[in-house]
Amino acid sequence: MTSKEQQAVTAIRTLAIDAVTKANSGHPGVALGAAPTAYALWRQMKHNPANAKWNARDRFVLSCGHASALEYSLLHFFGFGVTIEDMKQFRQWGGITPGHPEHGLTPGVEMTTGPLGQGFASAVGMAMAEAHMAARFNKDGFPVVDNYTYVLMGDGCMMEGVSSEAASVAGSFGLGKLIALYDSNNITIEGCTDMTFCEDVGARFAAYGWQVLRVGDGEDIEAVESALAQAKAETGKPSLIIVRTEIGYKSPVAGMAKAHGEALSAEDVLKTKAALGWPYTEPFEIPSEVYAHFEELKKGFAEKEKEWNALFAAYEKAYPEDARAYRLWHAEKLPFDLENDADFWKFEKKMATRSASGELLNRLAARMENFIGGSADLAPSVKSTLKDKGQFGIDNYAGRNIPFGVREFAMAAISNGISLYGGLYAYCATFFTFMDYLKPALRLCALMGLPVLYIFTHDSIGVGEDGPTHQPVEHLVSARAIPNNIVFRPADARETAAGYVTWLNAKGPTCLVLSRQDLPLLENSGPAALKGGYVLRDAKGKPDVILMGSGSEVELCVKAADILEAEGVKARVVSMPSFELFQAQDEAYRKSVLPAQITARVAVEAGSSYSWHKYVGLEGRIVGIDHFGASAPAKVLFEKFGFTAENVVAAAKSALKRS
Repeated sequence: MTSKEQQAVTAIRTLAIDAVTKANSGHPGVALGAAPTAYALWRQMKHNPANAKWNARDRFVLSCGHASALEYSLLHFFGFGVTIEDMKQFRQWGGITPGHPEHGLTPGVEMTTGPLGQGFASAVGMAMAEAHMAARFNKDGFPVVDNYTYVLMGDGCMMEGVSSEAASVAGSFGLGKLIALYDSNNITIEGCTDMTFCEDVGARFAAYGWQVLRVGDGEDIEAVESALAQAKAETGKPSLIIVRTEIGYKSPVAGMAKAHGEALSAEDVLKTKAALGWPYTEPFEIPSEVYAHFEELKKGFAEKEKEWNALFAAYEKAYPEDARAYRLWHAEKLPFDLENDADFWKFEKKMATRSASGELLNRLAARMENFIGGSADLAPSVKSTLKDKGQFGIDNYAGRNIPFGVREFAMAAISNGISLYGGLYAYCATFFTFMDYLKPALRLCALMGLPVLYIFTHDSIGVGEDGPTHQPVEHLVSARAIPNNIVFRPADARETAAGYVTWLNAKGPTCLVLSRQDLPLLENSGPAALKGGYVLRDAKGKPDVILMGSGSEVELCVKAADILEAEGVKARVVSMPSFELFQAQDEAYRKSVLPAQITARVAVEAGSSYSWHKYVGLEGRIVGIDHFGASAPAKVLFEKFGFTAENVVAAAKSALKRS
């Protein structure tokens, strides 16, 4: 390592620990240990700090998100707009340097990380997106899509199960442009990893189909760069570079567990700087020659983008239609209007909403070439196959059907990565009960505001004979509790179309929650469902009672309204496919659907009752299920658990007595 390189690495280290110590909160250990590895990587990456969102850039994901101070230090020195003042505001209110990296907040941060392993899994998705787009757009002599995805991960990432799922996917697909650098320091919060993590990680990844490389000394940036070159030379496999480092390098707590997540004292910072040979003792003090060094590096980065721009200009002349499609894929506005597309909404027979979703997926795929996704080994059941669009795989990256295998968590995290890469719309599908397996990735998707479509089928006790393990009675409540997540449980095929239109307009994930059993087409259903809740059927005159529900139970509300009407009771039926969309409407609209003066209300949903209390009020009734289901035919279960028109009528009469 030259003196300039050493000085640059030490500057990265000391700026990071100064930020952590000023905040008196954070994780200095990885910043001290992995700085040489990160520097070696970042100086050879294809990126341009002057244009952080350049489509052709290499992607970098900090999977061990607790090491955020390291990433912010890199972003500062490499010129991404993170200032010294921003570093001083580390972990503080209103700053752009939060405790863990946040996508969309800090320039140059590719994804929100912190929950260990998810960054690695989403990096797999980014590499898959690159492979797919390269297969679609590249021509001989015109590699317009040609970037690497890099991920820095730690021991904790390696222990999380999602990493194993995703590594298996990446190896199976032969993602040669995915390179993971494993900062192996053998320390976690509780102590040495040997007490619980003794496996041969390299052998494990080799078994997954990865090339495994090793750097014995993390201080040797030449060895890191040599390993990176070897990784790039292997085009048929993803590569894992295991880099041995010392957590908290040169600090008084080097190699100790407390180096992980405890800020160094001011005194220990001075001791660390002295051990590193850093004479600048004032916090955040950086000599001008360090910045001059990084300015020289930045010239090369800008040149790389110029070269790509020239390549794309020539590509556009040679292949104008492909260039137009490339631009269209990356445009923010869709080239069609589904809301006013009558063919998209057209259905003529009763069907399960999962089947309607299958039709709509393919109608959408015909309109959107950049629509890609798959299921966790359930495509025939969840109706998630894009017909005649090919299967994504090692021999066909152009395929649009992704076989994720039985890996729900990895599927969702990978879908996040596909969405983050840009240019593609991603969907993933499984049974609703398995939402629990992937919920951490769904939550991160909502936090990042990614428009990933989650297709959940077999939505209730209507699953029937499979029994309570497969009957997701509590999952609607759980999904509705996630901020910035739209849950859409349609009552028929036309409402399902509304769910798809909702997704394409959303600024976060949309969960379509779909039935296994056939549902009739309801009169007046359709675009009105875009408001989340609407009057499906109204009484003649002022209603005496409001019957509301979602999904398959809306049909019960309609039947109950018929019975009540025959008995002289005026009932309004409200379909409520999405609480989130309904709450987004103005107060006047919400009151027009649910007038405050009508206190006799009944909510009907084959799931937990908890979601509905704010709509039925103190005088209302809820026909729900606050216990696990059972194994029996669906028709029997609905009857036994009270999901009948007669029971809804009884609940309405009870509500009327109390109003």
